[in-house]
Amino acid sequence: MFAGDIRLRRIRPAAARWERTTAECERLAEREDTENMEIKGFSTSMFGWNVNYWTQDKEPVWEEIFRECVEAGLDAVEIDAVPEQTETAKALGLAVSGTYVGLALHEPFEALDIDNNVIPAARRLAEAGGTDLIINADPKGGWGEAQPKTEEEFRRQGDNLARIAAAVRPLGLKVSLHNHAADKHNAEGDLRSVIEYASPEVGLCIDTGWAHAAGCDPIDWIRKYPDRVAALHLRNQNGDIPTEDILTGEINMRDLIAALAEIGYTGWLSFELWHREDNNPQRTLTEDTRLSIEGLKRWLAEF
Repeated sequence: MFAGDIRLRRIRPAAARWERTTAECERLAEREDTENMEIKGFSTSMFGWNVNYWTQDKEPVWEEIFRECVEAGLDAVEIDAVPEQTETAKALGLAVSGTYVGLALHEPFEALDIDNNVIPAARRLAEAGGTDLIINADPKGGWGEAQPKTEEEFRRQGDNLARIAAAVRPLGLKVSLHNHAADKHNAEGDLRSVIEYASPEVGLCIDTGWAHAAGCDPIDWIRKYPDRVAALHLRNQNGDIPTEDILTGEINMRDLIAALAEIGYTGWLSFELWHREDNNPQRTLTEDTRLSIEGLKRWLAEF
């Protein structure tokens, strides 16, 4: 599976309750150690995979998706780690890297109802051996109608993230803010929510595609805030249109890998590829994921 040009390690927190399956052990045994940049492995969010089903008016079939993830060369998936999905993923040799939760973080803390909307998912993630609790700053005004947030709302987001991080600290999870804003005002404000207003234990999950679409530079974010970079969602872009794979587009992904090497990043490299009508994909998502992994591995071997 791996050509021996990078060293990958999978870190499992003390809270993990799952034993490695035979399939997972076999996949790990195929790897060879070298002295290059260390990462946990390659993972993916489920959004792009789900879109393939939704566009056909079908419900996602998790076993099919996870088999395609394995075929693509992925090591892990980012899911709500409910037992059925987790068992299916692990039986195929996939780890669980993290869980994504969307919240209206600009609202008062009590309105977030984390006892129902966050804590159960966090416990499932810890039980599955995952590490990254990724919290999205949902838009003010709702999806498709994003309104500019005020500085007080950005401040509140930071405070809310700090309180969530404290609540899940006993589970051994890393909380990070996922940037999803497509405009510069909200993207930069969401960034300040972490850098200026949250506790130091709150990190950033830098979504390269959304950062670029908002007119921001995700590589600059990595180099400016090295202590905050906890997770990544990798996608390349041409303007506000996603490209088919990671390797093509306006974001210099080799430079991004160089920046990650400079800061000593050791987390997951997680994809969020997105096949849409306006990017006219010529390959399957499985093929584009495999192609992206192969390209990233070449660059990883340089650092």
